[in-house]
Amino acid sequence: CATNGVNENEVSEEEPRPLIGNPEMPYPPEKEPEVGDILHMPTGLYVTQAQMMASALDQRIIYVGETHDSPAAHRFQLDVLKAMVERYPGEVVLGMEVFIPKQQAVIDKWVAGELDEPSFLRQSQWFKVWRADFAYYRELLEFARDNRIPVRGLNVEKALVRAVGSNPPDQLSEEQRQQLPDMSFVDPYQQAMVEAVFSGHGPGGKHVEGFKRVQVLWDQTMAENMVDYLQSPEGKGKRMMVVAGGHHVRYGYGIPRRVFNLMPTSYTVLGTREIVIPEEKQHQIMDITMPRFPMTAYDFVKHVVYETLPSKGVKLGVMFNMVEGGLKINQVIPESNAALAELQVDDLISHIDGVVMKDLYDIKYLLEKKSMGDSAQLQLTRNDEVIEVVV
Repeated sequence: CATNGVNENEVSEEEPRPLIGNPEMPYPPEKEPEVGDILHMPTGLYVTQAQMMASALDQRIIYVGETHDSPAAHRFQLDVLKAMVERYPGEVVLGMEVFIPKQQAVIDKWVAGELDEPSFLRQSQWFKVWRADFAYYRELLEFARDNRIPVRGLNVEKALVRAVGSNPPDQLSEEQRQQLPDMSFVDPYQQAMVEAVFSGHGPGGKHVEGFKRVQVLWDQTMAENMVDYLQSPEGKGKRMMVVAGGHHVRYGYGIPRRVFNLMPTSYTVLGTREIVIPEEKQHQIMDITMPRFPMTAYDFVKHVVYETLPSKGVKLGVMFNMVEGGLKINQVIPESNAALAELQVDDLISHIDGVVMKDLYDIKYLLEKKSMGDSAQLQLTRNDEVIEVVV
């Protein structure tokens, strides 16, 4: 009789076999993880970072999940990208959730070294498209630029996200439907994740269904954009590292499975797990009970501290509106730097340190570069008179 393999009767749903162990952690590790430990989840064995790289980088696609506001997660991504470039010079491309294809021309200019940081942030509309502090991604993108590593925008435009979250596909306009990816590829594990996230949070109902559609939209769009590039003449033979939020890659049911459905190829999933949560980060932890999944969350996971970005920048101490000609002050905060410099309501700030105030980005970027004790020279108009004020 046959002793190798599995016959159909052994895996039928009608005769389920007893489950041995925990599919999410089939081999419990020999000790509790410490900060810096890297665990190979399928085997329960701890490895060095060099051992992880030696194994993981054999695959064509490396997914690196992130907690968006975790500096340690982004340092881990940079470590992986550096290792990929060292092993496969000229063959690596970086795919990023934070960008959309509409930004590609500006991204290409950044990688070519044609834009400084302020120009890149302004032209890419960073604070409108992604909004997170650029400091989380600065080192990764600087490394890509300095080493001429192609960067691809993978995500979907926010206007379409809002439309899909509010309406099922058959209620969208024809123009909106033309922008949709294949929305039929629905994964039960992903759906269960969304339901868990919404349980006990918000009114549920149509909001849950809307976010299920949005999750499919996000993951399918990013998968299709990846495949389109990797199958193009430009992407042929390339290896891609993908950086995206953990929910998009963890357990493999988001982007990874969708890419494999479109283009079967080798891949691995890496990520971080925050095991030390400082007091100032406690409010960021979601109080939900996730379902148990029949697979490991990652192939390799690094255990880290949930850090906070070092405090930076200064505040001017005014509330304002963007108007033609600059920033019009509508409130001066008492005892602030602006109050001490005797700025007034209705002052129109046209320049700071010689930089024209064209939009909110200009003042945000300049103030983030300042430190306590620094000064700034403001040019403003007050009662039709142009004056200069040092703050």
